[in-house]
Amino acid sequence: MRTRARNRRWSAAVGLAALAATAGGALGAPAAAEGETPPGQVDFPTQCLAPQEAGIPPADGQTTARITVDDPAPRVGDTVTVTYQVARTPALNPVGGELPADTLTPTGRIVLAGAQSGEVTVVGAQRNDPVPAGAPLPAVTMTGTFTVTAPGEITLAPGAYTLHTGHLLDLDTSCTAAPAGAPVSARLTAAALPTANLRSVFLATAHGKPGATVRVTAAGFPPGAALTVAGRAGAAETADRVGATADGLGTAVVELAVTDRATTAVVAHEGPAWSARQGSGPAAYTVVDAAPPASGTQKVTATVEPGALGMTQAGEDITLGAVPYGDAGAAPGRIGTVTVTDARGGPAGWSLTGKVTDFTGPGGIRIPGASLSWTPSCVAAPGSPSPCTPGSAGVVGPEGALLASTPDAPLVGGTFTIDAAVTLHVPPYTPPGAYTAVLTLTLS
Repeated sequence: MRTRARNRRWSAAVGLAALAATAGGALGAPAAAEGETPPGQVDFPTQCLAPQEAGIPPADGQTTARITVDDPAPRVGDTVTVTYQVARTPALNPVGGELPADTLTPTGRIVLAGAQSGEVTVVGAQRNDPVPAGAPLPAVTMTGTFTVTAPGEITLAPGAYTLHTGHLLDLDTSCTAAPAGAPVSARLTAAALPTANLRSVFLATAHGKPGATVRVTAAGFPPGAALTVAGRAGAAETADRVGATADGLGTAVVELAVTDRATTAVVAHEGPAWSARQGSGPAAYTVVDAAPPASGTQKVTATVEPGALGMTQAGEDITLGAVPYGDAGAAPGRIGTVTVTDARGGPAGWSLTGKVTDFTGPGGIRIPGASLSWTPSCVAAPGSPSPCTPGSAGVVGPEGALLASTPDAPLVGGTFTIDAAVTLHVPPYTPPGAYTAVLTLTLS
């Protein structure tokens, strides 16, 4: 079995900030049924400090707020949009007279805890009804985004918020929760990205007489791992086996004597037995029995030589669609079509995985590789013994994801055409420019 890796450079006139703010939103929370508290609504003690120019004392009271998320079950690398709604605030109109319409701009922070900590900056639109002198400031809605970086439960609680008024003077009223902080208003549970198994095994020759020694290279294992290299017949291991230790690069090279005529493949694995998570896919091997024919007869032998596993890819660079500055959007595109040819015979299937680096743009600004997702497709050519299964739609990222695969079977092989639609998810207000990354495809 041979593995080939191909790199592709991607570019898109877009960018990313890990915690980014977006503008917009309605003035207040959606109305609930009379007497019913909206899910996630919380009250917490707040002190709002008026600007010195206003000449009014701090306002103490309760803030009524609610946080919602657009995706309560994201995966690591997904971008989540959060909405912070303040339905009631103790803050008062800081100007001497009536505050005109559309002169109030809110900004705030949402506090993350649990599996991921930090703060998300949220911003609201400059939009309000007129506020009489000395009256409480109106309800506001602020939105923002953040990128999920860890699996598990993440809690979201209201943080400090600022109400900026731009009438006559630019004045900021800053509101902070009591030292104990605000209660949790929303929760989400993030799932980890699937981990691709990149373990593989390569044979110097794919056939030999009983007792012949074959040079085996096992790769993609954890450095220092104790390995077993063994023959296999179907799903069971044969008596042909040898131990090895992976070097600092996760590779081990051993000589395996194949004496069992039932051996049809060679595998390598950690632990006491082969598994899909800790073992390599089998590499086909044929034992050629050269026993002499009986007297008066002639034995006729024809050998079908196993070939190789390889791939080709159309095109060189891939250009994604552009996203207008200021908009949060998706930059679409497609990978170059990949053709996999499996001429090995034997029982070993194959898998094609991909991983992508971060996108780098002007001034070193980065878009995380986890912002790139794909939807794979795979078609087997007529007459191919193996079916081809596309990987799941989802994040590619630096950890890697499955693009396509064929299963182990008594006889495998064929020609397969693999494609994927890709999308780069871009937060709003990303600095303009070209952003590039490298996509690496690995066949094993």
